[in-house]
Amino acid sequence: MVRKRPNILVTGTPGTGKTTTSSALAEATQLCHINVGDLVKAKNLHDGWDDELDCYIINEDLVCDELEDTMEGGGNIVDYHGCDFFPERWFDLVVVLQTDNTVLYDRLTRRGYSESKLSNNIECEIFQTLLEEAKESYPQDIVLPLKSNSIQDISTNLSTLTEWIRRWQPST
Repeated sequence: MVRKRPNILVTGTPGTGKTTTSSALAEATQLCHINVGDLVKAKNLHDGWDDELDCYIINEDLVCDELEDTMEGGGNIVDYHGCDFFPERWFDLVVVLQTDNTVLYDRLTRRGYSESKLSNNIECEIFQTLLEEAKESYPQDIVLPLKSNSIQDISTNLSTLTEWIRRWQPST
């Protein structure tokens, strides 16, 4: 089945603006925003709670099973901080949002992240872990790193992505 609308993955370290960007992009393009963290909570697609990281331990197989039919239809923006467990065939574009460490530190501090969770996420951004994960999991030509430090960056990113969607053609 050939999709009539693209699927986009928006990934990046927590605090880089994935949900803000995905929500605004969905509103601008009429694509469906799927926040994987919310889906995991709503549908119990996890294996319990990780006290150290203060988050659910998602069951990647359950998440993929839940999304399979939706993704085949196309027209989705998937918002999640990980990307290596999703099937490559699902996505036409993988956006990796990146934020300067000082900006990210302030955002995560405002969220009340514990010191260990804060350090873990800042290190993830310093070492570009999510960008490397995306490059290893998907074809290089569909991985798009975008800066996400400010409202202006988000606005520019929305314009870039909206234009990409407008020009997208299904592969045959």
